[in-house]
Amino acid sequence: MGDSFPQVPQRFLVVLAPSALDGAVGGAALGSGVEGLGLEGALLHEELVGLLGPRKGHFRYESGHHGDLWLEIPRLYLRPDRLRRFAAALARQLAAHGVEAVCGPLIEGALLAQMVAEELDVEFYFAEQFARPRSDGLYPVGYRIPDALRPSARGKCAAIVDDVINAGSAVRGALADLQACGAKPVVLGALLVLGPPGPAFAAGVGVKLETLAHLPRALWEPLACPLCASGVLLEGGAKDGA
Repeated sequence: MGDSFPQVPQRFLVVLAPSALDGAVGGAALGSGVEGLGLEGALLHEELVGLLGPRKGHFRYESGHHGDLWLEIPRLYLRPDRLRRFAAALARQLAAHGVEAVCGPLIEGALLAQMVAEELDVEFYFAEQFARPRSDGLYPVGYRIPDALRPSARGKCAAIVDDVINAGSAVRGALADLQACGAKPVVLGALLVLGPPGPAFAAGVGVKLETLAHLPRALWEPLACPLCASGVLLEGGAKDGA
């Protein structure tokens, strides 16, 4: 693989046999991207998870949910040449879906999405964050494509790409605004998918989900969080890649 990469704690290693991803996860049909990857593909998965430095705790995510897994997502972007290998692998999976444009949510997801668009030689759009407070505290951030880009999206078969999909806040917002632009979302793409909400969302809106890796994790609405009920302090809030 060229670069050395961090060792992944055993509890975070995932067996990525084709049957693990090419089927139903939380009720959603995933794409067939992991088939035939072999040893090099398995090493790519391990490198990706190692770079993200997963650790257990009690965290609040962008979506407003609480969970038990933290990832250091900005670390993916330290070395663009290394990130491009992951972008190219994801682009190969997305190519089967007739993608004419790629949209990524700011901030980090858009950087990855632009690389994927370059690999596919298609148009690239980014979606900007805006606040939309809600009474239940969930999904308080929306995403909107800038006015100058909206006419170009009309009628295009589009992929929504993010680095990590957890609760799905960012891809939900980007997909909804692509539809508002008149685009036709056909697939979600992510380097890593956490748990079942992302696949369930993809199935619910009728699009495929392509990913390089998948990790289990727990996710709760704040009032139902067992860690809160047990008095475990939150370690902070942040982006969940979603």
